[in-house]
Amino acid sequence: MRIAVLVGGVGGARFLLGVRELLPGADVTAIVNVGDDVWMHGLRICPDLDTCMYTLGGGIDPERGWGHANETWNAKAELAKYKAQPDWFGLGDRDIATHLIRTEMLRQGYPLSQVTEALCNRWQPGVKLLPATDDRCETHVVIGDPENPGERRAIHFQEWWVRYRANVETHGFVTIGADAAKPGPGVTEIIDSSDVVLLAPSNPVVSVGAILSVPGVRGALRTTKAKVIGLSPVIGGKPLRGMADECLSVIGVETTAEAVGNYYGARSATGILDGWLIHSTDTADVPGVEVRSVPLLMTDPAATAEMVREALDIAGLKP
Repeated sequence: MRIAVLVGGVGGARFLLGVRELLPGADVTAIVNVGDDVWMHGLRICPDLDTCMYTLGGGIDPERGWGHANETWNAKAELAKYKAQPDWFGLGDRDIATHLIRTEMLRQGYPLSQVTEALCNRWQPGVKLLPATDDRCETHVVIGDPENPGERRAIHFQEWWVRYRANVETHGFVTIGADAAKPGPGVTEIIDSSDVVLLAPSNPVVSVGAILSVPGVRGALRTTKAKVIGLSPVIGGKPLRGMADECLSVIGVETTAEAVGNYYGARSATGILDGWLIHSTDTADVPGVEVRSVPLLMTDPAATAEMVREALDIAGLKP
């Protein structure tokens, strides 16, 4: 079985654990969001790629859900003593090693997809991690300028979330570089040739939405012969994890499973979904989409595997 999964962040990484649990021999490609990627202190940081790599490779911090396990923060402390900016983003010592290798390879001319493959040689995630694009395609946020009332400016998504915790006047999201970006090597071909395409329960605006902003990806989802099945990141009006509610509020979408399903829309109309899994306590009417209520709490890989099983069932596939 060949499976493509659009993922971003902690929720996407944990969903991939369930895919691997249910289908250990499948050909699984995770098409990973790069909208959160950023330069910090001269290093290229790819949070979603690293979270997936560490999680699947057994090196994630289990309490935070991101970053290295057994992390230390000596470099962060030294940077603070130098009063280095930005001071609101912390890099762990073990994590810095990953960023150093990535940055060195990028500066030598290797594309991000090849760099990711090289990094995964250490971690052996068990699924292929493929950046949505090798090009710059960063999520920025248009905010009211805190220092100049009445004016607006754009800041990187990381600053909006990590520094301001989304607690600032926000007007919208902009994907910088999307107009010139191309899908990563094999991205559209994998979507086209897969038996099923899954949308992980990741942030629909700045994770899955950022992947869809790469030209060619949405078109591939619209034309693939595979069924496209999404899983709701919202349970009982609240996100499973992260800031999906803040992001949805900015774009005028309610934080409900039904609203997110309609935000993606049906492939039979102008959207991308054939099926939509929502939590057993929720209800949703998404015209043109088969909706199924099942438990969506990713308490462990076995529970997540059952979510994947239900998604495959909607697609007419058996594990």
